[in-house]
Amino acid sequence: MRIGIIGLPNSGKTTLFNALTGGQVPTATHGGSAFELHTAVAFVPDARVDILTNMYHPKKTIPARVEYADIAGLSGASSDGKQNVSIGGELINAIANNDALLHVVRVFKDDTVPHPLETLNPARDIATLDAELVFSDLTKIENRLARLEASLKKGKLISTFADDQKEFEILSKLKPQVDQGLPIRNVELTADEEKRLRGFQFLSSKPVLVVLNLGDDGDTPTLDYPHQKSMVTSARGRLEMDIAQLDSAEDKAMFMAEYNLAELSTSRLIRQSYDLLGKMVFFTVGEDEVRAWEVNRQASALECAGAIHSDLARGFIRAEVVAYDDLIATGSHSAAKAHGKVRLEGKTYSVQDGDILNIRFNV
Repeated sequence: MRIGIIGLPNSGKTTLFNALTGGQVPTATHGGSAFELHTAVAFVPDARVDILTNMYHPKKTIPARVEYADIAGLSGASSDGKQNVSIGGELINAIANNDALLHVVRVFKDDTVPHPLETLNPARDIATLDAELVFSDLTKIENRLARLEASLKKGKLISTFADDQKEFEILSKLKPQVDQGLPIRNVELTADEEKRLRGFQFLSSKPVLVVLNLGDDGDTPTLDYPHQKSMVTSARGRLEMDIAQLDSAEDKAMFMAEYNLAELSTSRLIRQSYDLLGKMVFFTVGEDEVRAWEVNRQASALECAGAIHSDLARGFIRAEVVAYDDLIATGSHSAAKAHGKVRLEGKTYSVQDGDILNIRFNV
């Protein structure tokens, strides 16, 4: 799972990137016109992984992971010398290569860090960048529709007639939406339509987590963002980056206590990223390894077997399943089995978040 961090210059994108990943990328103020890309992996905070590790004492523990991409270069100077926002080809590709977007919006005040649009206005900043994402998609849709229309009229098909016609219909369905400046993710699409559009990697179709980057005082403004596949949350980016970059757990705990933080908001952001993308985890456990596996919600037992290894899916017989809560309540796998909490399920079983699986297979 890969999430791209976007936002206007000096909104705190890199600061939040460092907070999420524990990175050390420099956060010096710059105009933002030069394209830059930094990537790093963050482990998904999950107390269940720690508890299972303490129960099984495995040789290694592998939590679920999220890859974050810090994307800079969303601004350029207009002819009148003012700052505007524009998205070029290299930047479009960098944004498109993500499963979802984390849009950092500046709320903090800092006279030493100038706002590219001069004043603080979170709603305006969100609308400004959203408009650029939608405009990029509109350009792509119009160009493709023109090509499809010409090919359908001349009979010189891009693919088969049925595929060309279907693609033309879907893009024609999207165009009125983006013409109005609204994101593609607001359009209700069938599973087949989503599959056909996947190759376009439309920017405004991606789920978005809007993160209001607060000052140290943590005051959160009210913001209405009514789009589908979207969430709005907040974080104190600079404070949490400082905590994430501390060397010892003791220092981090002391810092958090000083600011009365029971949990870092970055932990919440990672979980919200999972929710936004409709992801969940199941576990495999044993003396060798305790591991969290990321899959789509409602994934079948067969799909989960394939996530572990293709051989398990190919030779699938049954999945031995115990719910995490049942395992913890009974104290061990053998006790859970004695209480009738361990069951055998077939290929079509809908795996639940936190299920612990043991795949029986034969190849």
